[in-house]
Amino acid sequence: MGSIRSLVRMQLMILFNVILTVKASTPAVAKPGCPSHCGDVIIPYPFGTGGDCNITAGFFINCNTSFIPHKPFFLNVEVINISTDGQLRILSNTSYDCYNTTSYRNWLFYYFRLSEFLINNNKNKFTAIGCDTYALVQQAGSYGQRYATGCLSFCNNITDVSNGSCSGIGCCQTSIPKDVRSYSISLASYANHTNVLPENPCSYAFVAEVDSYNFSASDLRGFEFQSRQFPITLDWNIGNTSCNEANMDVNNFACKEYSKCVDSENNSGYLCKCLEGYGGNPYLPNGCQDINECESMSPCNGTARCINLPGTYNCSCPVGYEGDGKKSGTGCSLPNKDQSKTSPLIVALGVAIGFLGLLLGIVLWCWMLRQRQISKLREANFQQNGGILLREQLSKRQGYREDVKVFTAEELEKATNNYNESRILGQGGQGTVYKGILADNQIVAIKKSIIGDPSQVEQFINEIMVLYKINHRNVVKLLGCCLETQVPLLVYEYITNRTLFHHLHNDDATSYLSWETRLRIATETAEALSYLHSAASIPIIHRDIKLANILLDDNYTAKVSDFGASRLIPSDQAQITTIVQGTFG
Repeated sequence: MGSIRSLVRMQLMILFNVILTVKASTPAVAKPGCPSHCGDVIIPYPFGTGGDCNITAGFFINCNTSFIPHKPFFLNVEVINISTDGQLRILSNTSYDCYNTTSYRNWLFYYFRLSEFLINNNKNKFTAIGCDTYALVQQAGSYGQRYATGCLSFCNNITDVSNGSCSGIGCCQTSIPKDVRSYSISLASYANHTNVLPENPCSYAFVAEVDSYNFSASDLRGFEFQSRQFPITLDWNIGNTSCNEANMDVNNFACKEYSKCVDSENNSGYLCKCLEGYGGNPYLPNGCQDINECESMSPCNGTARCINLPGTYNCSCPVGYEGDGKKSGTGCSLPNKDQSKTSPLIVALGVAIGFLGLLLGIVLWCWMLRQRQISKLREANFQQNGGILLREQLSKRQGYREDVKVFTAEELEKATNNYNESRILGQGGQGTVYKGILADNQIVAIKKSIIGDPSQVEQFINEIMVLYKINHRNVVKLLGCCLETQVPLLVYEYITNRTLFHHLHNDDATSYLSWETRLRIATETAEALSYLHSAASIPIIHRDIKLANILLDDNYTAKVSDFGASRLIPSDQAQITTIVQGTFG
């Protein structure tokens, strides 16, 4: 059954390949209706011979029909090749400076300047030949970047020079600077060639592609070298914007289907290149067409069938063979039966890996089960501690401060470093207080209350609702609570300057309170109690006022704390009987 499916799949791929082959045509070079050649030179778009055939006026090629075959010219320079990869090859003339025995000078110095195209500094060099020669190349007038470079070439006679060598004896060379758009050549002689006449009457200089000239001693003789021309490689690009900028202008963006935009390396502007697996002219609609690798590369093994696909190819091995079918890959081969005999070492390794995987899975499952149990326990504690009622009342925000919050158990565990003993601020009959640092770096005091009778939980929650409404400068502010633990946790603002007990009974005498400060603390404490007894929406009897429950901030402002022993007075009762609660202090 599997072999039948493979055969059907192969037939479909072959049919698809045939369709692609029929549909494909010779990639276009020029725009429709425009000449694609001038003589023997191909003129690819964005270049053209005028009208709409070129992308802009800067890409116009003049096809001079007075030559046979016709010759293309870019401005006044003959073009020998145009590549869509961003290079244009032209012919350049040779500058010369010649003398005779009477010191008569005959010279012709050429200059070069072409629009915005750059002279490729890697593929071209400046060359000068002669036995009494000073050669200089620089920018043409004020056009383009300022630069100047050159070389010297001397020799006593032609027999001193070596063919193929441009080391300064009869021939010298130097590099072209980067980002150069023009050049002007000048030549000079130290002694008007009088010392080397008549063997070497002239000095010559030219810019040419690196491998286009091979020095020969015969070039120093006579005047024939004056008519020599050499190729120069220029770099061209589209516009003067980057790919990101050009891509925003959809109407004028030059790159078409199945092509990509590449920023120019030597200049501002960009080029277009066909995607991998495609070839052609990326500047024309449908210019990039699929390359049939099966025909051009023969990439598959001899027994494999090559199937061309859009932008790529696939090698299919015959039925019963295995491998990728590629010459550069595993090819096609019959399965090796010996390979099915697995060694004991591989078996043992497989068993060990399987066991470790099973063990890891069990550990992970146990961890997830434990987390689920913790989550359920926290949810049960939350409901048992009246969390749903608390959440509903807080959502109404009727008389409650906006900053109150219901914390999760995980938040407070992280804040107290899992209730580390080093975080304990104090312990008393009503519980233990920890210093906590919340996720936003706010420092708080977290109290673990002691509730001996579970029936007190409902009353505890009711009291919390009242404490949420308290907002007095001399009462420690309740910031929130956590009901996910077995015993509810209270989160208060953190008061930095310890308790009044510490300042009055400090043995090391590091703290001293003046009578004025003590009187103010007593007054503030009385104001806080008065507020709790009279001004609160439901009066609160503290029942545990002592020095240890009066905290002081950095300004020695009193803050009444620890409402664990407090009792609410219902609004319909004028008086209530209560007893002192808490611990001695």
